[in-house]
This record gives sequence, structure tokens and C-alpha cells, in this order.
Amino acid sequence: MSDERPHLSGGRPVAGIAGHRHRRYWGGLAAIAVAGIFLTALLGSPGGVRGVAAGSRVPPFAAPLATGSLSRYDTDIATAPHQGSAGSRPACSVRGAQVLNVCELYERAPLVLALFVDGGSCTAILRQLQSLVASFAQVRFAAVAIKGEAPGVRALIRADRLTFPVGLDRDGSLVTLYKLATCPQVNFVYPGGVVQSAALLGEPSEATLRTRVRALLAAAREHGWR
Repeated sequence: MSDERPHLSGGRPVAGIAGHRHRRYWGGLAAIAVAGIFLTALLGSPGGVRGVAAGSRVPPFAAPLATGSLSRYDTDIATAPHQGSAGSRPACSVRGAQVLNVCELYERAPLVLALFVDGGSCTAILRQLQSLVASFAQVRFAAVAIKGEAPGVRALIRADRLTFPVGLDRDGSLVTLYKLATCPQVNFVYPGGVVQSAALLGEPSEATLRTRVRALLAAAREHGWR
């Protein structure tokens, strides 16, 4: 993973602080892939990492789609212009046919967002999400491959016949933003970007996932969404 990779938002090289960030995230990603059992135990402790807190706004990001030609670009996580290693433009404004933009996804509908490790043991979440798409047409589904490489993720998309967008986070920007410490992490987001309930951690059953998606949709309607 080079320290001289361009940002999705501006095509500028990422150097200096980006290299430090990449090394820090690499260690975190290794822990996700190798020490899943330990991290699951950690999550059960009072100080465990549990993802973005319910009632908080999900951090903005724009990531290249695995099916597009922008896989050489880093995920944009900027919240204002010219934020150096985070990006040159606010992530919410970085949009296009080859971009997975979380702000665009939650603008008008409830969102179920899964973060998973490419090549890990938790890619079954993609099939589980796909099995719910037809039943919840009003909900947006999306996934992001942490440390994802385009060829491998594209193979998963083909094998599972996924119809929802899958992004790549090659530089691991979302690890700390989304407090990611287990694989997968499934986030449930109201229209407008506020987290509806605690993230679903680990490998859920399809029944559990269906129940949580149904609860998200019902809660969104109770809050006035139509």
C-alpha cells in the first residue's frame, strides 16, 4: 500500500500524515482479521468498542465503488475543504456514478451499511443483505470492504449477484471513524444520517438481521419518514 495514493476528492497525492495513518490502520486491520475471538470478548466488556453510538450522526465518507475504475483512490473523509490527508473536498460533496457516498445513501431513505474485511470470514454478510433487498424495497443497503482489493470484491459481487453498491476502503479510513473492531459491523441509519440503534457486531443470523432492518424501517416511519 503506497503512501503516494491520490484522494477520491481531488486526485492529489497522499503523503506524510497519510503514511502514518496507513501504518496505524494496517495494525488495526490485522487485528480484525487475526484476532476476531479476542475482539468479540472485548466488545462484551464495559469499555469495548461498539461502533458509532445510537443517536450520533454517521461520519461522512465517499469511497470508490468496487465495480468502477477508481480503485486507486483513497476514501475521502473530509468534513470541510482542504483537510489534507482526509481529502480536498467535503466527503458529502464527492459524488458520481463510480462513488459510494454515504451521505447520498441516507438522504432520502433508511440505510443499512455493512463494513467487512475483504478476504476474511465475514463476507457471508453480503449474501444475507442481498436476501433482504426484495423484502425491504424502501431501505438502502450498501457495504464497504475494509482493505478491499477490486478484483476480489468484484468476484464476491458476481458470486452473490449483489444488487446493492459495494465500496473499497483500501487505506482503512473507516476503521477509526466507525470504531470498527469486529467483522462484520452492520450499521442502521435513519434518513438524514443519525444512527438508529447500536451496530450489529459479529456474524448475525439472517433472522436477527431481518428483525433489525424491520425495526429500522418502523422507527423511521415513527419519526415521520414516508
